[in-house]
Amino acid sequence: MTTSFAANAEISRVFAASIRPSSIKPRPTPPPLLGCTFNRLSYRFPLLSAAANSKSGVFSMSKETGRTIADGAGGLTYKDAGVDIDAGSELVRRIAKMAPGIGGFGGLFPLGDSYLVAGTDGVGTKLKLAFETGIHETIGIDLVAMSVNDIITSGAKPLFFLDYFATSRLDVDLAEKVIKGIVDGCKQSDCTLLGGETAEMPDFYADGEYDLSGFAVGIVKKDSVIDGKNIKAGDVLIGLPSSGVHSNGFSLVRRVLARSGLSLTDKLPGEGITLGEALMAPTVIYVKQVLDIISKGGVKGIAHITGGGFTDNIPRVFPEGLGAVIYNNSWEVPTVFKWLQEAGRIEDAEMRRTFNMGIGMVLIVTEEASHKILEDGHYKAYRIGEVVRGEGVSHH
Repeated sequence: MTTSFAANAEISRVFAASIRPSSIKPRPTPPPLLGCTFNRLSYRFPLLSAAANSKSGVFSMSKETGRTIADGAGGLTYKDAGVDIDAGSELVRRIAKMAPGIGGFGGLFPLGDSYLVAGTDGVGTKLKLAFETGIHETIGIDLVAMSVNDIITSGAKPLFFLDYFATSRLDVDLAEKVIKGIVDGCKQSDCTLLGGETAEMPDFYADGEYDLSGFAVGIVKKDSVIDGKNIKAGDVLIGLPSSGVHSNGFSLVRRVLARSGLSLTDKLPGEGITLGEALMAPTVIYVKQVLDIISKGGVKGIAHITGGGFTDNIPRVFPEGLGAVIYNNSWEVPTVFKWLQEAGRIEDAEMRRTFNMGIGMVLIVTEEASHKILEDGHYKAYRIGEVVRGEGVSHH
């Protein structure tokens, strides 16, 4: 199956980032893997983000060393690296005037007694590291993860996935490696790779480079949608661990790497793996874990921690007048984030608004449900905070 993408597609509350017009060459679709839907509506920029918290001095979060950056002089920011989150949020606000209703992690389209939940995303400049390291087998997992992790925040079960692969000159062996990763991601998500598009555009990309986009669709019963409306003060924030940086913040990562003087083949300080291996660790696909937790009841809201970090993503699921307190020292921050902060002299507030800091998914649940989740030995999870009256996200 081949689908031609030449312009933006809008379904209900989904706003899909536009794709470059191109000369499209069909790619045969492999047989369906399973039957499930992905959806991803978070863009590279957070949508309708809440105001950033924490105007005070920098302080350590979670189980870090406790070290703070004294003055921030010379400290790198995401904006320094070329990504302006505020500009992205402003664009989304303007889009919302033309397409009212957007702003969730996934877009809902009514279908009988259910909703189709749809989303789209890419993997950003993590691709640059794939080109430099030669690690192409797992970038497809990242692509699937970024979409399916978004649609499960509504409680949707992924149904199918579509991909778009663009390059100047088609290297069949390289493309096969990338598509294999997409297939692996679909298997992990229990969903079908339904089709895709291969665009060969001479002179558009550098030799050996390519770009990726993914599109996922899932389904959830209308009476089972998780929308955050019933969240109240006192509810508990449960964090599910990430594998590392996942697929956001790599423009800043690459700037830090350049400043550090280290290469991707050097060891990550304090660890037995290289920086390239640590940074290219594939994004965790939370589908099976989250859907299992949802099935046991008590889940009121879910936030996928991507661009915007805790600061912008957690408030997106809260009713007006509610905020969150994150407990310091409540989970182990992976070494790669500690290295990034030290090497880039990045302030804590900037780290929190750029990276996931070791927590890739946050569930807002009842007190009773929190005990069940934490006592269940099947999944690693942390009690990382609570819902409070107020706005934004603070750390104590």
